Amino acid sequence: MFLLKTWRESAFGVYGYLNFTKSAFMEHSKRFNPEDTKARMDGKNCVVTGANSGIGYATAEGLASRGATVYMVCRSKERGEAALSQIQSTTGNKKVHLELCDLSSISEIKSFASRFSSRNVPVHVLVNNAGLLENKQITTSEGFEQNFAVNVLGTYSMTESMLPLLKNAAPDARVITVASGGMYTAPLTTDLQFSEGKFNGVEQYARNKRVQVALTEKWAEMHKDKGISFYTMHPGWAETPGVANSLPDFSKSLSGKLRTSEEGADTVLWLALQPKEKLTSGAFYFDRAEAPKHLMFSGTRGSHSLINNIVEDLRSMSRV
Repeated sequence: MFLLKTWRESAFGVYGYLNFTKSAFMEHSKRFNPEDTKARMDGKNCVVTGANSGIGYATAEGLASRGATVYMVCRSKERGEAALSQIQSTTGNKKVHLELCDLSSISEIKSFASRFSSRNVPVHVLVNNAGLLENKQITTSEGFEQNFAVNVLGTYSMTESMLPLLKNAAPDARVITVASGGMYTAPLTTDLQFSEGKFNGVEQYARNKRVQVALTEKWAEMHKDKGISFYTMHPGWAETPGVANSLPDFSKSLSGKLRTSEEGADTVLWLALQPKEKLTSGAFYFDRAEAPKHLMFSGTRGSHSLINNIVEDLRSMSRV
């Protein structure tokens, strides 16, 4: 097990350095079709979680600049209002709204969903961007490990709560979850809250992101005939406030080599704008192309068979 774990981490490091940096984005972007992201989104309603900074902010701004009605779901009222004002000013789009919700809290997600559903607006695009890499083992007031609460349980609960509104936007509804290439280092496990062994925040984050990818596969299967598509994507290694705070050594070691938030958000916007016939529901995307979910010889592929058990656990936990 130690050798396999070491192999995964080494393979990920090499693969990431070759593909996830700013220079790799510049190289990959040579094959991008500029027309792919010129479409307008007037009349479309988009919900973006964690939208006050980083990739979430860049995504909200990109959607707003194309005419979409954007609902920014943020935890902090102060930071959310500042981001809202900036996006409205930059894009000239006044159809950008702030919604307050702490994605680590099931009760807050349910409260938000109830308020939002009362508006009876269809949701064309849900972007699950809110994420957390907390290196300390912290338990939320509802009894969940904090990384898991935001990255997995929060993503699951938000998506499930939005399904009725997504169905109202069918057949063009889509859910885009911002995962991470870090998931290449971790197989799926039913130890969702890292209760076994010494806690490691980076490993828990990787596990969480693996769950997001497998969960998206499951959602795609469950809703394949309902006009809702599900995608995960990796933004690459981007210079965001979250990365700087959670991985300061990593951020410093790759100073000048990390992508901008806009470059990290590029594939999110691309997925929101593409005709669904060009995309594969349940797939994992990176730099505007479908990407592998497993590295060679990593031993992670078979672990996805655990997703049914995990979904049952998440369903039970989300009833809190």
